[in-house]
Amino acid sequence: MKKNSLLRAVRRSALAGAVATAALFAATAGNAANAAIPNKTLIYCSEGSPAGFDPAQYTTGTDFTANTFTVYNRLVEFERGGTKVEPGLAEKWDVSPDGLTYTFHLRHGVKFQTTSFFKPTREFNADDVLFTFNRMLDPNQPFRKAYNVQFPYFTDLGMDKLISKIEKVDPYTVKFTLKEVSAPFIQNMAMEYASILSAEYADKLLKDGKAADINQYPVGTGPFIFRSYTKDATIRFDGNPDYWKPNAVQISKLIFSITPDAAVRVQKLKSNECQVMSYPRPGDIAALKSASNVDTPSQAGFNEGYVAYNVTKKGLDNTDVRRALDMAINKKAIIDSVYQGAGQPATAPMPPTQWSYDKNLKSQAYDTAKAKALLAKAGYPNGLEITLWAMPVQRAYNPNARLMAEMIQADWAKIGVKANIVSYEWGEYLKRAHAGEHDALLIGWTGDNGDPDNWLGTLLGCDAVKGSNFSKWCYKPFDDLVVKGRSTTDVAARTKAYTDAQQIFAQQLPFSPIAHSTVYQPVSKKVTNMKIEPLGYARFDGVGMQ
Repeated sequence: MKKNSLLRAVRRSALAGAVATAALFAATAGNAANAAIPNKTLIYCSEGSPAGFDPAQYTTGTDFTANTFTVYNRLVEFERGGTKVEPGLAEKWDVSPDGLTYTFHLRHGVKFQTTSFFKPTREFNADDVLFTFNRMLDPNQPFRKAYNVQFPYFTDLGMDKLISKIEKVDPYTVKFTLKEVSAPFIQNMAMEYASILSAEYADKLLKDGKAADINQYPVGTGPFIFRSYTKDATIRFDGNPDYWKPNAVQISKLIFSITPDAAVRVQKLKSNECQVMSYPRPGDIAALKSASNVDTPSQAGFNEGYVAYNVTKKGLDNTDVRRALDMAINKKAIIDSVYQGAGQPATAPMPPTQWSYDKNLKSQAYDTAKAKALLAKAGYPNGLEITLWAMPVQRAYNPNARLMAEMIQADWAKIGVKANIVSYEWGEYLKRAHAGEHDALLIGWTGDNGDPDNWLGTLLGCDAVKGSNFSKWCYKPFDDLVVKGRSTTDVAARTKAYTDAQQIFAQQLPFSPIAHSTVYQPVSKKVTNMKIEPLGYARFDGVGMQ
């Protein structure tokens, strides 16, 4: 999924001209809704390169920060700093009494971005909505056939099976008909994969034989216009002077300085080489808090780090083996060493801040002797040998995957399990994990939409086995409860289904929950109105500079 043809470096002279033109345009154009954008530059020290700029293909915060919340909008959107859904490119929506039909009334006067590679001739309308969703829904859609990629969120959420048809009622009204009631449908429609693309731009790419360029040269209706990307170095955006949200764009230039080393990100922030940084290490928090020019706000993370067991692999298909591996992990030691006080033990497949969380769920006690006995009962008295994959990147849910892997490796050695640590570049890591090449995998999740289905369905449901269900675990009694939970809007009934599902998870343990972490967002004191996003990305609409 992540192995994409990425952008070629743009020549410096051409970039300078484009930036100068954009700055002039930003300063002089404007429209009734948006006054001239302040002539300010914000540099964001990001932790990694995006795999591409087509949001429907990806599942990570690194990608979404670089594409979804800069270039694009959705029909409905999450409020900044929260999980409440608010109108986006749809001004309002209606739901039929039977819960099967959603009618979206689209916003008038929204302009697609003008770039060096595309100049729109019309404004946003229903055709763009139809193109965006039919591309994911219909394997025979012409653009899909020309650029055939996977849409993991769309399928993980079961949207391909849920949506019966999408109709254009008129140029500014679109109707979605569902096959069954789906309680989280609106929340799911606010997610990144549902970012609205330009059908006119797609037609041009198709005609030119360059459909794949949609992943390299993005065009949307969002707050920032893509200008250039130099792989593993910088991404440059200009503020969109025609953005439809009044006063939402407060910086004329947004630059991503791709800086994988967390220590270097800290130094750049302290020296004002960047004004916002991603994913500080727990050990750097004290130094950041002591810096006179830096603020370090924090909040409880809506996340979970875990070890996924590939149940299609011999040995790991046995519940007793998985329980033994879980029991042998000294989770308290990991939280002390890896999270350094900025984490709490995880027991369920979702964080305590998620409604329907089963607070009565008990995790297994750390017990090496009992773990060895369970392995022997499962037919492995002399242990077994497996691979343990360690993420190459830092995430809020796992600030140091290599250290965690080494600690788990040592724990498992005590029960006769030899774990060989494996790692790949992040895009390759995810691609191979989706293909099921791993045995045990360090991974994690930050909630996308505030709904329990986003944890239980997306991480453990049968529809997600080829997507974010890295355990490849399809267990009908569990899946039936997840389907039941999403098929009603009654909160009490949904909670009961999800609580029962969590009990089954605890018995079967397709993955070992490790921790929920505290999230920090270090920013320069020159930055105004930056918010911590509970759903795991960074947003720069509404953000300004003194």
